[in-house]
Amino acid sequence: MDVRTKLTVLADAAKYDASCASSGSKRKNDGTQLGDTNKIGICHSYTPDGRCVSLLKILLTNYCMYDCQYCVNRITSDVQRARFTVQEVVDLTIQFYRRNYIEGLFLSSGIIQSVDYTMEQLIAVAKSLRTTHKYNGYIHLKAAPGASAELLAEAGKWADRLSANIEMPTSKDLAALAPEKKMEAVAATMTTIKAKVDESKAETKKSAIAPIYAPAGQSTQMIVGATATPDASILTASSHLYDRFKLRRVYYSAYSPIPFADSRLPAKAPPLVREHRLYQADWLLRFYQFGVNELTTPAEPNLDLAIDPKLAWALRHREYFPVDLNRDDRTRLLRIPGLGVRNVNRILSMRRYQKIRLEHLTKMRVAMKRVRPFVVTDDFNPDVFRIDSADLRSRITGVSPQLNLFETANVATFGEL
Repeated sequence: MDVRTKLTVLADAAKYDASCASSGSKRKNDGTQLGDTNKIGICHSYTPDGRCVSLLKILLTNYCMYDCQYCVNRITSDVQRARFTVQEVVDLTIQFYRRNYIEGLFLSSGIIQSVDYTMEQLIAVAKSLRTTHKYNGYIHLKAAPGASAELLAEAGKWADRLSANIEMPTSKDLAALAPEKKMEAVAATMTTIKAKVDESKAETKKSAIAPIYAPAGQSTQMIVGATATPDASILTASSHLYDRFKLRRVYYSAYSPIPFADSRLPAKAPPLVREHRLYQADWLLRFYQFGVNELTTPAEPNLDLAIDPKLAWALRHREYFPVDLNRDDRTRLLRIPGLGVRNVNRILSMRRYQKIRLEHLTKMRVAMKRVRPFVVTDDFNPDVFRIDSADLRSRITGVSPQLNLFETANVATFGEL
């Protein structure tokens, strides 16, 4: 099989891996190296500061010794197989970079021969790029769960980010659909990476020439909708991962039905809006000081598909509002639907010198329809206009409460949280 055909097969096979981003890396080019990670650039990844980064996103091979039922590349799957050599991946990366197609490499792989052998192959690609070709651009490597601590330590020397995929939100789900994989192995891999990252940070504080380990940290991925596990459990698992392993990101990937799938798997993919709501909820956990038990309830363990989770919380807690933009603290301001972190910071800065009025919010391009019912400004107080929560919801979203869930999901708005 020629390299072009391999690229077609293995680039397509890599599309199911969502844990792909390049934020957080600080590699710079000193003029003697090839590439860097700080320039604005076939996979497009968007960083938190808005940059679009193009990455060569491929698998080293889609052969795999595991039989994960949700994976199209499982050992029992009847798909076309291919495998790159280490040198072929290196050559592709350099050629694509020189043609200005990409700014970095995202490299994953099926597990072949053994976990450690697979990890060695991935490391060999990154090491060759760094040492032989002086490539200083972004590299994201998969950290195969269960790989030895020595190999994980080596991988972080050459990669900007490592990711060990947890795949399923609970041990029960993983045991049912991927019995060869163990949640304990994923946790052990994440623990090793976190320890090395912490150790590297401590060393770089003492010495400017200390080696850097995985400067963009680690991430993971969860598949959504392959089991009946509710959003509450998914977000609880994510919150635990952030707290315990200091992950940069948890990526959510909606289950995609595959040919000849196991009967335990759903016949249809979950609505993509569910994936979107999980990302919004994840953002609230990390940057808006929300807890999982605030975003879901025992009676409603899944996120509302029709409205974003912050608005859903606000409608359940009308007693919290209105929030005074000129008096209340940052924590309260962050709870206002339609008001993001950046605008909250602007308001806190502005109000030291002047009273906040509705016109200021308009100039900030705030979604006024969402914000107005929940705030007090110097020239506006919504208390006199308090209305029923169901009616308020319909006014904000423009969707009648009588519409069914399918219809409301299709007309859902995706505004700022």
